[in-house]
Amino acid sequence: QVQLVESGGGSVQAGGSLRLSCAASGFTGSRYYMGWFRQAPGKEREGVASMDASGVTTSYADSVKGRFTISHANAKSTLYLEMNSLKPEDTAMYYCAAGYGLGPFIDQKWYPYWGQGTQVTVSS
Repeated sequence: QVQLVESGGGSVQAGGSLRLSCAASGFTGSRYYMGWFRQAPGKEREGVASMDASGVTTSYADSVKGRFTISHANAKSTLYLEMNSLKPEDTAMYYCAAGYGLGPFIDQKWYPYWGQGTQVTVSS
């Protein structure tokens, strides 16, 4: 049974940094891709960053390119999202997600497995 548990959210001032973590377990084999998504109040959930099954190829939303970095450790048992130069518009609930296959995908329709989310609040 796949489980994804996010942590690391919090409140930070604009220009600050946060690192989100996602503890992943229950996968069969290593052929699965992972990603980070976010949903702000009153808005649809959107893709932020994704990583392919090899952990090498990544993809980012234009709004976070150059500021956010997706990475992994321990053979993808932990997924990270390093967030720098945070802006108030980055305020949202952030979710870790995964799916079997090669990836990477930034579209949420390809992700059957989801964590519960961690809140990030950026104040101006």
